[in-house]
Amino acid sequence: MLRTGVGWSAREGEGDVRTHGRTDVSAFEETNYYLGKAFAALKLDPRFEVMLRTPAREIKVEVVIVMDDGSIGNFIGYRIQHDDSRGPFKGGLRYHPGVEPEEVRSLASLMTWKTSVIDVPFGGAKGGITCDPHALSRREKQRLTRAFVDSLHDMVGPYVDIPAPDMGTGPQEMAWFMDQYDQHHGFEPGVVTGKPVDLFGSPGRSAATGRGVMLCVREHLAREGKQLGDCTYVLQGFGNVGSWAARLIHDAGGRVLAVSDVHGGIHDPEGLDIPAVWEATCSTGSCTNYEGVASIDNEALLELPCDVLIPAALGGVLHEGNAPRIQARIVAEGANHPTRPAADELLSARGCVFLPDILCNAGGVTVSYFEWVQNVQKFPWTEELVNERLEEKMVKGYASVAEAAERHGVDLRTAAFMVAIRRVADATRKLGRGGL
Repeated sequence: MLRTGVGWSAREGEGDVRTHGRTDVSAFEETNYYLGKAFAALKLDPRFEVMLRTPAREIKVEVVIVMDDGSIGNFIGYRIQHDDSRGPFKGGLRYHPGVEPEEVRSLASLMTWKTSVIDVPFGGAKGGITCDPHALSRREKQRLTRAFVDSLHDMVGPYVDIPAPDMGTGPQEMAWFMDQYDQHHGFEPGVVTGKPVDLFGSPGRSAATGRGVMLCVREHLAREGKQLGDCTYVLQGFGNVGSWAARLIHDAGGRVLAVSDVHGGIHDPEGLDIPAVWEATCSTGSCTNYEGVASIDNEALLELPCDVLIPAALGGVLHEGNAPRIQARIVAEGANHPTRPAADELLSARGCVFLPDILCNAGGVTVSYFEWVQNVQKFPWTEELVNERLEEKMVKGYASVAEAAERHGVDLRTAAFMVAIRRVADATRKLGRGGL
């Protein structure tokens, strides 16, 4: 790689992102950098590259609602549909102040590769509304969700584009979304996933992403001749993904040294009592209220010595600034794109192994697919069946990526993109898209 002093760059043949020392590189450019490495390794027909990088459709809408105080609220919503060569568009819907087109493009692209590498018949999409959900009342969020559906209901659907929860949204928003869509199109529970279980959701969905992280780590450790109980773990993020991963790893005998949430973190070098930490979190609203252990901030937590670091919160938390101080030998990416390319380079050069987000956190979209299947068939599954089939998918997905890494002599992230790109390219070619 070409070092520029600040930021990162790529030589010809290793990707097409040239930052020239920039520090304002967008998330979409970073995703395309990783894609570029995989395209180069695959030696794919260059005609595919532009097609596979470019979103199929980008939707931007104004969402206008009456606020509780009688004022008019004007919000901007996005839905970016990246690729549907392997099935309907699929991806989350987030409510967050930082929602903007470049971030949504990146996440839509990542969903294409995530659904492909885990081999579920979906494409990739992402959406969101630029807002602060914590500043909105329940009634305002319901109006916002319904108005957003009214703006794009003709461009989504159970065989077109299937949203799901993301940051700032959850089962309640998905129930509102489904109901408003039904007002236009009739009963179609498969229009969204992540719904409440008693409103056509799937058992096992809330734990799915965290369970997938645990399974991916387990499979990688098995290749090293180790078990989950042989290692130590640090998790940044103790929300849905992080808390489930921590609980499942703890149940398997793993020693979780530290966890954190938006308020800060807690640390015990002897290992935290994760069930007790979870109980304190549920009753008080933060893991930091668990007593009898040391406090630690989110930045320092990332730098703790451990076998496995699991960033399970925001993107971009591992970067050029803190990479020299990261001591984990394995990073399991529970969050979407938590690692900036500069950190990926620096840590990989030191022998750190990345379990990439498009594989490691694919448990959520896998069980979303199971939910969609149940909705289409109008036949529910048991939680045991959901978990059994999730394990089958994660084990097979990790094996395909590990085998590709060995065969091509590349890291697991590049291998994951290679597996995913080849599947999407094959589908694009066989469908004859673009005249190919």
